[in-house]
Amino acid sequence: MIPIKDDIPTRRFPILTVLIIAACTVVYFGFQHGGLTLGQQGEQQVVDYGAIPYEISHPGKQCARDANLQIICPSKAQKNAPPTWLTLFTSMFMHGGLLHLAGNMLFLWIFGNNIEDSMGRPRFVLFYLLGGLAALFGQTLIDPNSAAPTIGASGAIAAVLGGYALLYPRARVITLIIIIIFFTIVELPALVVLGLWFLIQVFYGAAELGQPLGGSGGVAYFAHIGGFLFGLLLIKLFANRVHEDYEHRRRLPVY
Repeated sequence: MIPIKDDIPTRRFPILTVLIIAACTVVYFGFQHGGLTLGQQGEQQVVDYGAIPYEISHPGKQCARDANLQIICPSKAQKNAPPTWLTLFTSMFMHGGLLHLAGNMLFLWIFGNNIEDSMGRPRFVLFYLLGGLAALFGQTLIDPNSAAPTIGASGAIAAVLGGYALLYPRARVITLIIIIIFFTIVELPALVVLGLWFLIQVFYGAAELGQPLGGSGGVAYFAHIGGFLFGLLLIKLFANRVHEDYEHRRRLPVY
C-alpha cells in the first residue's frame, strides 16, 4: 500500500518539509556517497553517525567495527567518533539505500506539508525533531543492548503520520494497492491508510520480539511505533493553525 497524494491543499508553501527532503537527499548522495545501495564508506558512516541503542543506554561507551567488520560494543572510542548526543540527530537524516530514502521522502512530502501548515514553522521543527527522538528512545527501550545502528527519517515521519491521523482522519488519500503482480489505485480515508500502516508496524514489531535481530540490523519497527504514538498524543500541543474546514469541498451545499 503506497500513498500517492492527499486532497488537503496547503495555505503556504511547505518550505521546511522541502528543506528536510533536500537535506536527507544531500546527506545520502553527498555525505554517505550512496547509490542504489551504500558502499563501504557509507556503511562506516552509518556506524559512526547512526544512533546505536547500546551507546544511548550506556552513556560514555561507544561501539566500533572490528577487523571483520562486526560491530563490537563496547569498544575503545574512535579518534574522530562523534558524541552519542550528536548521532541522535545525524541519524535522522541518513538512509540505508535509495529505496529507503525514496519511501521516506514520499511519505514526508504527502503528509508533512499539512502538518507543517497546521503550526508555526519553529513549532514544526521542534515537533519533527522531538518525534525523531521519541522514535529512537522507543527502539532503545525495546532492545537497549542492540549494536545495530538506527538510521532514517522514518521515526520522525511516523510522528508526522500520527499527528495527521488525529488532525485529518477523513482526508482522502489516493493510494496504490499492490497484491503480488496485481495493482489498483483507490481513494481511502487517511485514518484507514495510516491506521493500517501503524497496525503493520505493531504486527511486525511483535513478531520481532520473538526473534530479535540483535546486531544484524533490520527495520526499526518500535521506532515507528514510538514516533507515531508521540505524534498522536502530542500533536494538539503543537498544532495551532489546523484546517478545521478541510472537508468543506466534499460537503453538499445547504440552502
